[in-house]
Amino acid sequence: MARTTPHGHPPAEEQPRYRRIATELLGDLRDGTVPPGGRLPGERRLAGRFGVSRETVRQALELLRRDGLLTTDRRGSHATPPGPPIEIPASLAFPVGARAATPGVVARATVSWEPPPPDHAEALDLPPGRPTLVHHYRHATADGRGLRTAVTSFSAVALAEVEELARYRDGADGTAPAQLRRAYDWMRRAGLTLHHRDSITRPASTPSVRVTRRVHDQYARPLEITDLVVDARRDALVYEFTVPGRPAGTVGDGAG
Repeated sequence: MARTTPHGHPPAEEQPRYRRIATELLGDLRDGTVPPGGRLPGERRLAGRFGVSRETVRQALELLRRDGLLTTDRRGSHATPPGPPIEIPASLAFPVGARAATPGVVARATVSWEPPPPDHAEALDLPPGRPTLVHHYRHATADGRGLRTAVTSFSAVALAEVEELARYRDGADGTAPAQLRRAYDWMRRAGLTLHHRDSITRPASTPSVRVTRRVHDQYARPLEITDLVVDARRDALVYEFTVPGRPAGTVGDGAG
């Protein structure tokens, strides 16, 4: 009598080698050996670990990629961070405090290649006076009410790791419109796990509120810092937090 197993998969000893390797790597993802956004060892090291060819390792990685558990770029394969792969919660829109364009509202975003504010340079581990990509955002009604402005400076790490951001260096003259609203999505696609720290203060003798967002990755490397200033006389800051559940990964058969 033929043996059967749950879900119609053959026993482990009858499974192809690449599937057994994919299952073991899935265990590394589930138990946190490779954290969300973390980089897997290279193909050569994995081949040595499992005693197989690099081609077999590639087949296993492709199986995990098809199930959305890995992403691969020029720097290697990374565990896909939990949460939506493309869209991100509105509360994490870039820059912090950004709003959708509506009738009667003037919104403008530009980038420049310039030395960042001194406190930004310090937060990003940049030497004083060294230029980087700086994003300027302004949002207000036609009569100037509800004004909110944001200045974001990116670190050398962000520009080196995130190809989409690096492309903005050429032509960053401070005048051309630049929409970086998917910046956080680009960072996640590059295998970076994002950690946000927002602080809210009220400058003395002004009706404004200041929000400072600092973002670093899973290696505690700074990625960006944003200072948002909101005219609080007629506006309100609403913070919405979403904690995504971690999906239970499965290894499919790669069919379809």
